[in-house]
Amino acid sequence: MDKFDALQLFIRIIEQGSFTRAANGLNIPRATATLAIKELERQLGARLLERTTRRVRPTLDGQAFYERCKAVLADLEDAESSLSTVVANPRGTLRLDLHGTHATRIILPNIQDFHRRYPQINLVISCGDRLVDLVSEGVDCVVRAGNPRDSSLVAKRLALMPEVVCASPGYLAEHGTPMFPQQLAEHQAVGFFASNHDIRYPFTFVIDGQVVELEPGGWISVNDAESYCCCALNGCGLIQVPRFRVEQYLASGELVEVLGGWPSPGLPISVLYPYHRQLSPRLKVFVEWVSALYAERFGPLT
Repeated sequence: MDKFDALQLFIRIIEQGSFTRAANGLNIPRATATLAIKELERQLGARLLERTTRRVRPTLDGQAFYERCKAVLADLEDAESSLSTVVANPRGTLRLDLHGTHATRIILPNIQDFHRRYPQINLVISCGDRLVDLVSEGVDCVVRAGNPRDSSLVAKRLALMPEVVCASPGYLAEHGTPMFPQQLAEHQAVGFFASNHDIRYPFTFVIDGQVVELEPGGWISVNDAESYCCCALNGCGLIQVPRFRVEQYLASGELVEVLGGWPSPGLPISVLYPYHRQLSPRLKVFVEWVSALYAERFGPLT
């Protein structure tokens, strides 16, 4: 392994706190990563890492070296990014984390188009609803719904998705159909909370020009988008969800829209990435491509 690759490996080990995760992210064996760091330490004549059974962390020398390495590699990437050949033909690995529904219903069905445009970019994609630590997990960007809460990330809004409140015919037959948002207090709803954080999401409506939040009661809460819809389909309660996710169930009658006269403010969807990644040509072209994709699907932002 050359010194440039060894420095990239060293940075990833510190940011991810693990030889194994860093090695997997770079598609190299763990043994290769271990030998490369030992050789780097031998060349520098300094111990860079402290290893425990649970975590790897830098020594004082290692922390100082890490800060310098980050600056050097950032300068090098900036220099590469300025080359016209790199800008015109971005290459390398781009690591993405996508919300499951957006991955399977919007982005992945169109991903061949991205590959045809940029054949030298390799994609590594993880999917889920959990909150991702982009730096420590070595992820270049994420696509997420909701209002971003991490001010350390660059956030570019992709769309504002219309939402719908709905329930199964069985639930409505048993509990009745709410005619006004205030009647939600008399109903059951499926709760949704964010993984890793105790954040709950109320129903929202635009009433007399103001955004109003309401929290119906309920006996079940989930942290996964597919489970959220599944609970509604099986009569567990009302849900408020982007319309595109339940269009097929509304068309088939498996779910029924309620409170259609009270629109929601819409659910924002954004692409987020660390500030130090914003000049990367491969990230830049992905953000441009995915922005156009969402504009085509949901309409341009106003």
